[in-house]
Amino acid sequence: MPPILPDFSSSVKLKYVKLGYQYLVNHILYLLMIPVMVGVLIEVLRLGPDEILSLWRSLHFDLVQILCSSFLIIFIATVYFMSKPRTIYLVDYACYKPPVTCRVPFSTFMEHSRLILKDKPKSVEFQMRILERSGLGEETYLPPAIHYIPPKPTMDAARGEAELVIFSVMDSLFKKTGLKPKDIDILIVNCSLFSPTPSLSAMVINKYKLRSNIKSFNLSGMGCSAGLISIDLARDLLQVHPNSNAVVVSTEIITPNYYQGNERAMLLPNCLFRMGGAAILLSNRRSHRWLAKYRLVHVVRTHKGADDKAYRCVYEEEDREGKVGINLSKDLMAIAGEALKSNITTIGPLVLPASEQLLFLLTLIGRKIFNPKWKPYIPDFKQAFEHFCIHAGGRAVIDELQKNLQLSAEHVEASRMTLHRFGNTSSSSLWYEIGYIEAKGRMRRGDRVWQIAFGSGFKCNSAVWKCNRAIKKPTDSPWADCIDRYPVHIPEVVKL
Repeated sequence: MPPILPDFSSSVKLKYVKLGYQYLVNHILYLLMIPVMVGVLIEVLRLGPDEILSLWRSLHFDLVQILCSSFLIIFIATVYFMSKPRTIYLVDYACYKPPVTCRVPFSTFMEHSRLILKDKPKSVEFQMRILERSGLGEETYLPPAIHYIPPKPTMDAARGEAELVIFSVMDSLFKKTGLKPKDIDILIVNCSLFSPTPSLSAMVINKYKLRSNIKSFNLSGMGCSAGLISIDLARDLLQVHPNSNAVVVSTEIITPNYYQGNERAMLLPNCLFRMGGAAILLSNRRSHRWLAKYRLVHVVRTHKGADDKAYRCVYEEEDREGKVGINLSKDLMAIAGEALKSNITTIGPLVLPASEQLLFLLTLIGRKIFNPKWKPYIPDFKQAFEHFCIHAGGRAVIDELQKNLQLSAEHVEASRMTLHRFGNTSSSSLWYEIGYIEAKGRMRRGDRVWQIAFGSGFKCNSAVWKCNRAIKKPTDSPWADCIDRYPVHIPEVVKL
């Protein structure tokens, strides 16, 4: 027998119902104004020429009133434009690609681990298991000092790595943008674990002979999210200093931080962190309005350092043998989830369309009033962004965010492929991810990009960019010689 009622779940395409709802809510003001404007127009058309002329003559204009009104309008407009935040443009950026001599295949990494930890086979086995499940590929890089057996983490070697990475990305940025060293007004360098004296920012100033009145800053100890903290600092400085250029350099120096002890929680960073860096040119000059790649829309920072567990979940300390390393807590993912929840609660109202905000509000009210067990509504951030750049901190980080934000495999492709090709390059990984999207030719004018990064302390920071112009596939990207091979399939476990 045929069913009494049709199967609406198959006959009605719910996707189009949802799209209709989103369009209705997002454009409700325009839809309400249309009948009002039509009504006014009909009333005007009903009036005859004599009635319109009589209405015009009944209006009495006084010269003083006109002048006062004009002055008030000009004054309000001036105050508005003077108090309006300056637009911050991302003119261009450059990412570092290490030389092939620094490449570390799995076999090389494990051979070095066996030789360095020859009396600790369980630690070697632990590193092998981590590497098998890490999501890293065979072409990541470690600095020259780590290739020695045993490694030579000297101050000279660390400075050598810093000079190699930072000077390379600065030279590349100058070449890409035509920027001259004397045109830099603000310089910000962030490196979490290597903070020499003089600072890395002073090293850049000395190398390129920058101006004596340059505003320079050196950020350390702020973890993998320090890149977005630097962007936030540059934005604030560019609001104060008109017609200025700011260069942000993000990197992590691996040489002095390679752990040679036996604590498993401290061996984990050895398997994930790799060599990398990026330099970004920001500007508030109007001349860059049409040349810039992106426009900065929002920066949202969340700090959970008031909580003791969050504060200590990424902690630099000595082990029982006196060897210094970074201790990663087992609670790291749970703490990162809480930090992300706080961050998206703040950024949601800034970026989500009205349809998503209304659904979230109604669900929240329903849980508070009717049933606390109702499943909370997770806003669809795919309605707000075309591209997602999740910090490539590790496979677990990407998996967790993909699950929590209900993202597709394509949305996290840039993050996974960056982790596979370059490893966790700390604060610079977000720029390798944008580079991947550009190299694939997927970035279009008007596209919105959401960068999400986590850092010690514990912090979750977000930046929202809007593509300012059409972007061609770059030929000088670190992805240029391998982009055709990507995306690649990354198995759950790579047997070594």
